[in-house]
Amino acid sequence: MIFGSLPLGEAEGALLVHSLKLGKTAFRKGRKLSPEDLKTLRAAGIERVTVVRFEPGDVTEDEAAQRVAAAICGENLEVAAPFTGRSNLIARTHGLLVVDRARLDRLNAVDEAVTLATLPAFDVVAPGDMVATVKIIPFAVPGEVIERCLWTLAGDPILQVAALRPHAVTLIQTRLPGLKESVIDKTIAIMNERLAGLGSGPAQDRRCAHDERALTAEIEAALKGGAEMVLIAGASAITDRRDVLPAAIGRAGGTVDHFGMPVDPGNLMLLAHVGARPVLGLPGCVRSPKLNGFDWVLQRLMADLPVTRQDIMAMGTGGLLKEIPTRPQPRAGSESLAPRAPKVAAIILAAGRSSRMGAANKLMAELDGKPLVAHAADAALAARLERVVVVTGHEAERVRQALGPRKLEILHNPDYASGIASSLATGLAALKDSAIDGVLVLLGDMPRVAPAQLGRLISAFNPVEGRAICVPTFNGKRGNPVLWGKRFFEPMAHLKGDVGARHLIAENAELVAEVAMPDDAVLTDVDTPQALDALRRGESQSGGDATA
Repeated sequence: MIFGSLPLGEAEGALLVHSLKLGKTAFRKGRKLSPEDLKTLRAAGIERVTVVRFEPGDVTEDEAAQRVAAAICGENLEVAAPFTGRSNLIARTHGLLVVDRARLDRLNAVDEAVTLATLPAFDVVAPGDMVATVKIIPFAVPGEVIERCLWTLAGDPILQVAALRPHAVTLIQTRLPGLKESVIDKTIAIMNERLAGLGSGPAQDRRCAHDERALTAEIEAALKGGAEMVLIAGASAITDRRDVLPAAIGRAGGTVDHFGMPVDPGNLMLLAHVGARPVLGLPGCVRSPKLNGFDWVLQRLMADLPVTRQDIMAMGTGGLLKEIPTRPQPRAGSESLAPRAPKVAAIILAAGRSSRMGAANKLMAELDGKPLVAHAADAALAARLERVVVVTGHEAERVRQALGPRKLEILHNPDYASGIASSLATGLAALKDSAIDGVLVLLGDMPRVAPAQLGRLISAFNPVEGRAICVPTFNGKRGNPVLWGKRFFEPMAHLKGDVGARHLIAENAELVAEVAMPDDAVLTDVDTPQALDALRRGESQSGGDATA
C-alpha cells in the first residue's frame, strides 16, 4: 500500500486518508476520489490530499478482516459482515467463551496491521453478544501478512462458545447448633438463582447434621438419585483436607483434587470427584449472591468444561473480587460494579395528547407503512434491551392496538394530562425493583431513531467510569433519547407537570457523556402536520434539546 500526499492531478482513484469538511459537503475517510470529487476539492482551494493506493497483492481491510475472523470462528459463533476493516464474532448461544490464549497472542504478534481483541476467557455470554473483534489497522495489508495469519491459525479455531446446559444438581447443607434454618433456606434460594442464570433448574435440597457419617450417607444418596453434580455447603468452613466435608467425600468413594483457590472471596473451596461426577465443598461466601470463586468453577462445569487442579491454581490473575479501599463498595442506591455490561431497559413515552397535531393522534400517523409509535417500539426491541416499557395515556387502547403483538410491557398512566413527568414516573415505577442499571427514555414521536443509535448510547454508558447520563448529539446539538443511570430514577420519578429531566443534566455535568450520532434522527420529532409531511418527503425536522 502506498501512502502519501499527492497533488490533485495525481489523486484520482486513490482513497482519502482523512475526512474533509468543505462547507456543506463532507468527504469521509476512505472515500475513493472521483473526477467530480477532485473538481470540488479544487473549488475549495485544496491543492494536495493525503491518500493511499493499493499495490498488487494487497488485501483490502474488509476482506482481510473477514478472512481472519472466519479462521478464528469456532463452535456456537458467527462472523458478522465486515465494516471499515472490522469483523465481529457474535455468540449464537448462552455459554462460556473459550479462548486459546497462546495462539491468540501469536496471531497478534504476526503484524501490527492485524489485531484480535476478545472478551475475557470463560466469560458468560448470551446469544447476540459480541465476543471478539478483528480489526485491520490500515486500509489494506499485503497478502503475505494474511497468509501468515492464516498459517498461525491453522488447526482448531481459537475461539468457541461452550454451551451451557441444564444439570441435575444436589445441594447438601449441614447443620450445627445455632445455625438458623432461615439461613439454610436462603442459601438454597440463592443457589437456585445462580443455577437459573446458567440455564438450569433448581437443585435438589438435602440437609443433614455436620457429621462425617451423616454427610457420607447424603452424598451417596444424591449420587444414587442421579445427581450429575453435588454441592456441599457446610455449617462450618473447611479448614483442612481431613475436615468433615473432605472426609465424607472420601468415605463416599471420592477423591479430593484440590483444596483452596487463589480467588477472594472464595478461598476455602474444595474440588473433588466421585467417579466422573464433580463434588464441591463450598466456601461460606456462597450464601451471598455476590460473585465469588465458586461462580467461576460452577460456570465451567455447567458448560461441561473440565476443571482441574491446575485450572484452579491459574485463577489468581483477576481473582481479587473482594471489595478493597481502592475499589470501594458502592453506596446504597448507586450503580453496581458488576463486571458485566450494564443492564439497560427502555421506557417509551406514548401518552401525550399531541395537541399541536390538531384532531389527529400523531402516534397513529403512518410512516413507511406503520404508526410512528411502532417505529419507536421496533427500534427498542431490536436493540436487545432487558425490558421495553410503553406508557400510554391519551387514546390508550388505540396505541395498544397499533403496537399489536409485540413483546412489550404496556402500562397506562391515568394522570397523563398532567404532563410528561407523570408518564415518566409510571414507567420508572415498573422498573423500581428490577436489576436494571439504566433506562433509555424514548419519545414515541421520533420514528427515525434506529437500533444502531440506541446501541451507541448503551455502549457509551458506564456509570463506574463516570458516564451515568448518555446524551445523543448531532453537530453539537443535544437530542433524544437519553440514557439515565439508576441513581437518577428516584429524582426523575418525583418530577411534576409537563417538565422533563433536563435540569438533572445541567446539575450533573460531570456525569454526562455526549455521544455523537451520524445523522439528525435524534433531533427529529413529529409535533405538527407540517413536520410529518416533511418527514414523509425525507426532509429533516429537528426538535429541541434533550428534555426527557
